Amino acid sequence: MRHGFIKVAAVTPDIRVADCVFNGESIIREMKFCVERGVKIAVFPELVITGYTCGELFLQDKLLNSAVATLHKIIQAGKDMDMLVFVGLPFELDGKLYNVAAAFKDGELLGLIPKKHIPEFSELYELRYFAAAPEKNQIIKWEYNVSGITYFGNKLIFTSKEMKNLRVAAEICEDLWVIIPPSNYHAQAGATIIANLSASPETTGKHDYRKALVNGQSARLNAGYIYSTNGEGESTTDLVFGGHDLICENGTVLAEKKRFENGFITAEINVDRLVYERRRMNTYAISGKEEYEYIPFSFNSPYITEKNEYGEMEQRLVKIPLERKFSKTPFVAEDQKERDEHSEEIITLQALGLKKRLLHTGVKHAVIGISGGLDSTLAVLVVCRAFDMLRFSRENIISVTMPCFGTTDRTYNNAIGLAKELGITLREINIRDSVLRHFKDIGHDEHIHNVTFENAQARERTQVLMDLANECNGLVIGTGDMSELALGFATYNGDQMSMYGVNASVPKTLIRYMVQYCSEECRMKGKDSLANVLMDIVNTPVSPELLPPDEVGEIAQKTEDLVGPYELSDFFLYHIVRWGVEPDKLFRLACETFIGEYTEEEIAKWQKSFYNRFFNQQYKRSCMPDGPKVGSISLSPRGDFRMPSDAVGRLWV
Repeated sequence: MRHGFIKVAAVTPDIRVADCVFNGESIIREMKFCVERGVKIAVFPELVITGYTCGELFLQDKLLNSAVATLHKIIQAGKDMDMLVFVGLPFELDGKLYNVAAAFKDGELLGLIPKKHIPEFSELYELRYFAAAPEKNQIIKWEYNVSGITYFGNKLIFTSKEMKNLRVAAEICEDLWVIIPPSNYHAQAGATIIANLSASPETTGKHDYRKALVNGQSARLNAGYIYSTNGEGESTTDLVFGGHDLICENGTVLAEKKRFENGFITAEINVDRLVYERRRMNTYAISGKEEYEYIPFSFNSPYITEKNEYGEMEQRLVKIPLERKFSKTPFVAEDQKERDEHSEEIITLQALGLKKRLLHTGVKHAVIGISGGLDSTLAVLVVCRAFDMLRFSRENIISVTMPCFGTTDRTYNNAIGLAKELGITLREINIRDSVLRHFKDIGHDEHIHNVTFENAQARERTQVLMDLANECNGLVIGTGDMSELALGFATYNGDQMSMYGVNASVPKTLIRYMVQYCSEECRMKGKDSLANVLMDIVNTPVSPELLPPDEVGEIAQKTEDLVGPYELSDFFLYHIVRWGVEPDKLFRLACETFIGEYTEEEIAKWQKSFYNRFFNQQYKRSCMPDGPKVGSISLSPRGDFRMPSDAVGRLWV
């Protein structure tokens, strides 16, 4: 329950048709299993107390009375379980029979939610037995509650007193399959999690459609969706039930149970993430709240009282590790096939963005600085793709290598080899003398390797590129990536500036994989020399090469020693900008994700460093060049991320 996570379960218990006593014992047994695993919301199938396939027996008092008695027994069994539970049963009210979901917690029946849409021509002809939910909620007698009453209606939302964003509503099976499901209205009224009690029989290929439907609804509603359906134990007179349970969150399947096996699945739904996404989307409308009944419930405190080392009684938070896993590289797909597809798509998007800019400006030349590093390599590959699309000669791509104090043989040779293999024009302009002359002009001691020493080189390189572009009527193509922009690791009016930045929304961790993908593609096409150059660039340490090499000529200035590991920076960047994760929660996610790789002290150090740099360096992003958005986030001040340059990061740090 910490940091907006709530552990939920979709359960398909063993049942017998019309044997409510057996089914009740089975449900209670599964509830106990859920509690042992820390589940706080458990959803059981439609009509699970009786079985969905009872047919004419639904009209028998004996079955209906046994179902209600069993429900009471189940509710009492859950009195000390600290779990919100939904179970299905037939329930008679005012002479009509309803297919309902019973929601209960702490020994109290919180409400009965009747099915809204009763299929007339389903395999089991529900309309023969059940009435549709009435339009308005009502209060009915339930003698087992302390108050003697409970709520009955289709518009009930159960709200947690401890988790302000946890609001749970329910619908039943067919309700999801209609044109406008009740869950649409539930979400509009504020529900963040939808429970679906279902009895969906199996037919060939239906499970794929069902999965797409449930997952799609979770995405459409920006909600968590817990889908539980009947399984083995139902009558097989005409149908087979597979127990295909699903737990989804905003278009992502968190858990899926193997079909044809009873049991349960669990997952942790990130409720705060759902609310952040709704807040971010100004098209997400909240309405109809006046028609709903909001029913509060409470979870037990996550604190325990015990003696400390001084013998004093104090409260301690019980920290339960998350079972849910988060990718170490959230910008990079874990599956290689998907990663390759993304790489190809992103390069195409980058190239199309540049293609449009070239056409609009009417220029046929591009000027780009190549360093033998990852960023400039990806950028020059994108420029080649754009020129090929336009059928422009690659000779019009003017690549410029500008060695200076920190350039190593490895990066220099890779830059030369890359230009040669790509068939683009290469210019070599050594800027050492120009920078030394500049140092003399401003009175800087060349032996003092401070920020002036470094930035003078970056700005000189940018001046060279800009002037060359003027000379050939071309565009300077920026190579800086989104990770560098986030950290402010770019020289203002140096490599921060260009006429079009093709890498502006591509993070460093993704660029490495994209260049590797290009290398593999070249090898498949028999371009081994180019493939070898690209792979050596992939394996080269990331560095601006603004400080002299070490004694053996290797790179001495490694970026990650200064700003932290890029995998941590990109992890922070993704969760902060995409999901608005607050600092304490982000620290927890990072610690659990990178356990064994970085200590908590290291993560805290680099997280604080990230916040400081992110806020202090916004002014560099406020005037960044145009560049195409290719992923879920961008730091463009004209698009995704608008922040004052003098915003204070104290709350986050």
